[in-house]
Amino acid sequence: MSRAKAICDRVWAVGGPGLSAPEDCCVYLVDANSELVQIDAGVGYSLERIEGNIRSIGFEPASVWHVVATHCHIDHIGGLASMKERYGSQVIAHELDRAGIEGENNELTAASMYGVEYRPVKVDVLLKGESERLRLGDLDIEFLHTPGHTPGSIAAVIETADGKVLFGQDIHGPFSPSWGSDLEEWRRSMKKLLALRADVLCEGHAGVYRGEKIARYIEACLKRFSG
Repeated sequence: MSRAKAICDRVWAVGGPGLSAPEDCCVYLVDANSELVQIDAGVGYSLERIEGNIRSIGFEPASVWHVVATHCHIDHIGGLASMKERYGSQVIAHELDRAGIEGENNELTAASMYGVEYRPVKVDVLLKGESERLRLGDLDIEFLHTPGHTPGSIAAVIETADGKVLFGQDIHGPFSPSWGSDLEEWRRSMKKLLALRADVLCEGHAGVYRGEKIARYIEACLKRFSG
């Protein structure tokens, strides 16, 4: 049976290839003391495995009070409906990806690429603008609008005993006009992430990078889509 992987102080990987369904994005769990915050929810096939991984580190899935939807693609949001039904978890997302998450425009979810029928959910905490800070549990979490992959893509940043942790999902793309990708916006977003000088990067599919490897990874992505 798969088990959660410790990333750094307060952070674990609880979903993704090798931990849950292979179609899942990397799903991360943050210990905010009085509550748990989950970064993304996977495609929806393997909620039980994600729940088991959470329990394997001594937590209960019912303590996941908030789930951050970093953007509106099915491999990140497919499990939201089950999380809300089972535990009443509140969804945090940016207003520019709301239409995909709430079911107004299913094409934005890319669900057809996975052969999945997406079950829409209401966004409970709607982020607006370039930056917003929320107090969840005992953590201040900064949410940065990082458009490019989708119009409402967001990154989350926390401070831990191991330094600054950046949840920068799907830095690598891909990009498609069908879900509103914009490479120029993405390049600006990547420069914003580079300026953070994070100590740990938790990426949406590429896994975890630390220290100088973070900048090298982002810069390699920028070079790949340089023109």
